[in-house]
Amino acid sequence: MAVVYRHQVRYHEVDQQGFLFNAHVLTIADVGLTELFRSLGWRYDELVAGGTDPSLAKTEIAFLRPARFDDVLDVEVTPTHVGRSSFTLSFHLRCGAYPVATVDTVYVNVDPDTATSRPLPAEVAARLRAVLPTS
Repeated sequence: MAVVYRHQVRYHEVDQQGFLFNAHVLTIADVGLTELFRSLGWRYDELVAGGTDPSLAKTEIAFLRPARFDDVLDVEVTPTHVGRSSFTLSFHLRCGAYPVATVDTVYVNVDPDTATSRPLPAEVAARLRAVLPTS
């Protein structure tokens, strides 16, 4: 299962070339994380209150084709790995038929008081595993 949400590129998100500025791709992916958890039954504040506080540990972005002001992007979010205290999400940004970017991000569940990793709550890990793509 992949979660898809729509993002319309806004004026302030483009650079002088008229392209979606690269840093905004991470912002769009961050919204995708929130939307994934919303689709799994948690608002973000509920997620954090329940002991899940994902912190970005590593990300890799492939820029495939530029998006421009007013383009509408479909953002597909798919969990690809769930570990003890971390999980990986893959984001695919498309504008109509063409791919714009892919983002693969590893998140670590962090205890905000100690700034160290902690296990994902069992229910969160189970729901993420339930939507992992089958091989």
